[in-house]
Amino acid sequence: MKKTLFSLMTLSLLAGSAWAQHSDAETRQDVARHRAMAAAHEAAAQCLASGQGEAVCLAALQAACKGLAIGKYCGMKHVH
Repeated sequence: MKKTLFSLMTLSLLAGSAWAQHSDAETRQDVARHRAMAAAHEAAAQCLASGQGEAVCLAALQAACKGLAIGKYCGMKHVH
């Protein structure tokens, strides 16, 4: 049990340090991806607010996020 706990703690520390070790170029790419995802979600919100159907807005979101985020909800899903 102690070995397992120690292993988990070590892995979490390594994972945290790997996050902090992004190069400047990688950080800029991450920022750009997050901004693109935010823009896609804002467009989806505007689509829904304009009265277009959920299927139409989801299809537009999926097209905007293709290759950008994980999953069909552009890396984000909320309760419905």
